[in-house]
Amino acid sequence: MDYPKTRRGEVVETLHGHEIADPYRWLEDPDSEETRAWVAAQNALTEAFLEDIGSRSSFSELMRTIVLRPVVTPPMHRSGWYLLSRNDGSAPQNTWYVARSLDELAEGGRVLFDPSTWSEDGTSSLAGLSVAGDGSLAAYAVSAGGSDWQHVRIIDPSTSEPLDEPEVVSKFSSLRWLPDHRTFLYTHYGEARAEGTSTEALPHPVIKAHTVGTAVETDPVVLEFPDDPRRSLWPDTSSDGRWIAMAMNHGTDEKFAMWLSRTDGAKVGEPLRVIEEFAHYQEFVDVVDDVLYLVTDEDAPRGRLVALDLAAVEAGEPATWRTVVPETEHALSGAVLAGDVLVVHHLADASPVLTRYSLDGEDLGRLDVTGGSLLAMSGEAGRDELLVSMDSVTSPMQAFVITPSTGDVRALSLVEETWRAPDLEITRHRATSADGTPVPYWLLRPAGLPDDPVPTLMYGYGGFNVAIGASFSSIDTGWLTAGGAVAIANLRGGGEFGTEWYEQGTRAAKQNVFDDFAALGEHLIATGVTTSPQLAAYGASNGGLLIGALITQHPGLVAAAVPMVGVLDLLRFHRFTIGSAWISDYGDPDVAEDFEVALAYSPLHHIREGETYPATLVVTGDHDDRVVPAHSHKFTATLQHAQGGDAPILTRVETSTGHGAGKPRAVAAQEAADVLAFLAHHTGLVLRAH
Repeated sequence: MDYPKTRRGEVVETLHGHEIADPYRWLEDPDSEETRAWVAAQNALTEAFLEDIGSRSSFSELMRTIVLRPVVTPPMHRSGWYLLSRNDGSAPQNTWYVARSLDELAEGGRVLFDPSTWSEDGTSSLAGLSVAGDGSLAAYAVSAGGSDWQHVRIIDPSTSEPLDEPEVVSKFSSLRWLPDHRTFLYTHYGEARAEGTSTEALPHPVIKAHTVGTAVETDPVVLEFPDDPRRSLWPDTSSDGRWIAMAMNHGTDEKFAMWLSRTDGAKVGEPLRVIEEFAHYQEFVDVVDDVLYLVTDEDAPRGRLVALDLAAVEAGEPATWRTVVPETEHALSGAVLAGDVLVVHHLADASPVLTRYSLDGEDLGRLDVTGGSLLAMSGEAGRDELLVSMDSVTSPMQAFVITPSTGDVRALSLVEETWRAPDLEITRHRATSADGTPVPYWLLRPAGLPDDPVPTLMYGYGGFNVAIGASFSSIDTGWLTAGGAVAIANLRGGGEFGTEWYEQGTRAAKQNVFDDFAALGEHLIATGVTTSPQLAAYGASNGGLLIGALITQHPGLVAAAVPMVGVLDLLRFHRFTIGSAWISDYGDPDVAEDFEVALAYSPLHHIREGETYPATLVVTGDHDDRVVPAHSHKFTATLQHAQGGDAPILTRVETSTGHGAGKPRAVAAQEAADVLAFLAHHTGLVLRAH
């Protein structure tokens, strides 16, 4: 294949005793004319290739049917208001609705705001929403073009009228209102550029307080650590608004400190430094009658729920923790307080189980709700109502309203489904990784398929303590509808089986994740599910790294691969935007020991000239300011230069989109269609009638 000419520079650096060539360093500048021209030429080549795939139009029609159908998001209750978003399938973004009761909301409710009107091309989206404690105001965050930057605006939920307020600019922010109902906390990043396609590393975060009706420039600093620039700050509030909990970690590290402060009006009191050391996972649940409830993995690698009397700590007594819900054989994934009942979310072999407990730890019984993964669980202390939403491999959302005191469950019908997913055979299996570790996975097959090998699509993530369930995916659904099989992996580095499972896939042990995924592919072939020429793989973000590692370490295992918005240059990831946050999983390339680990698997640096690589479609967005597109650009250019086989190496660069969140639905549908058409073309999957 004739690829666009890509200039090879002469950048060579000596890093920790290694000479590292970086001939495509110039592609790190997204705004240069040369980079823009390169992207345009690559997109033109990819478009021409995809146009020649006969099934592309059929996949486009299929994915429009799946993605552009009516949808509704999980309902939530905030300060006397019920909220959710809907889309009839025609709008680029979901419209948000508000009502005083669930029945009113189910009947339609009133429009709160319509993000589709925020930009001409529909690429501006909602990035966050928080309602003041008395329900009089709401703060909502707008993302432009898929950026992680947020522009915070204020609206009156009772009238849907926006306030004439200056925008607060934030990023990775948890908007939390104080008890005066006029002031909210947000995360500020100094003078960092908050528009365009900036790739500059972020300064240290600062928690500020903004009071409606005042100038942003006068917002006071609530908390910052300028001498600890990687410290992340995550404020939360108790249900009654009387306490602010400040969870703190370093980047995406799963070890947290926790401070709590009483609040009074717009004031945040001096903190109780309840947990000072960054030694264990800590997750705030709530405070009731000055008793703190949180989830921890201290002395419990699969997690337990504990309580602490804050009033006693304020009085100078030593912190005395008591166990409310002890560690079980299943990983504890979270908890909420609803009414006077704790509802605890465990993962039983990576599937959600919800159980009620009293505040003293009495087991009140399991809730009768099932699904592939938990989407949302919304409750408040003193309110005997819990809203739960689950998905499954065949359904994007099922909502339930639960009475915590009794355990009664009522399913909510919020949208009329216009798409029928194929009947599936779902089975659970385990592959054996290189070190002998069993690697669980779900195998999904359309019902009635013959036992012969079929084109099969692998998906995995394996990082950042993220639990992967048997959940809904439009790409998986499209592949299954077409007649292929799907394998969803639970890799080390994920959060499915507790802290030890997670840590076995991080830093010096990161190679375990790639070995686990390769073992899955080998198991699918060995058991006759598929063959190597019929096997494909895809993943996004950290999952994009997974795919990059798969094709550079095992180039003959799969016929086709799609790394999406992937972290592919493990020697420079920490130099862009929020990249340094990922040192928790990848190590610090500026430290010699960590550098050696990263160099051993960095996909960009393991591409070998003359090697035969599978057909590869590298997908990214030009406004991705989380995993900057330079990762994908440099990987594409290097792979094209090195390819010794006939399979195409292409890239698809979407414009005015970012890491994935807020992508206009029609754009997402066509991207999924192109991914499926590419993978099907190279694995022999013929889209069957549906």
